[in-house]
Amino acid sequence: MKTRILLVDDEAVLTRMMKRNFEATGRFEVLDINDSHIAVDAARRFRPDVVLLDIMMPGVDGNDVAAAFANDPDLAGIPIIFLTATISKMAVEPSGSKVGNYTFLAKPVTFDDVLACINGLLGTVGTVNEFV
Repeated sequence: MKTRILLVDDEAVLTRMMKRNFEATGRFEVLDINDSHIAVDAARRFRPDVVLLDIMMPGVDGNDVAAAFANDPDLAGIPIIFLTATISKMAVEPSGSKVGNYTFLAKPVTFDDVLACINGLLGTVGTVNEFV
């Protein structure tokens, strides 16, 4: 069974590239959306194992999306990894740093770092490919 990733970021080029790289491993099924307003509904339908979520987005920001997940009994247990340019690479570990209940990765990210973070959260291992 493939790991299901919901990728929410307003940068369509980034989400398409990440989706392509994840799916090329054969281990992941990815739903990428570029509108944070539909993230909660998309998660309810898609049932992801993990969410990659940008913080700075127009309209509904990532913090609001994460709060909506936390308040929804069907979504509250899904791990969220924030992808953000609001913190520096030197402030976090390459494979993610915890702040409260959330893991943060600083943009720009490499596919290796994102994959290592997901593997760590879900207790999986796999091959890494280059990205960005």
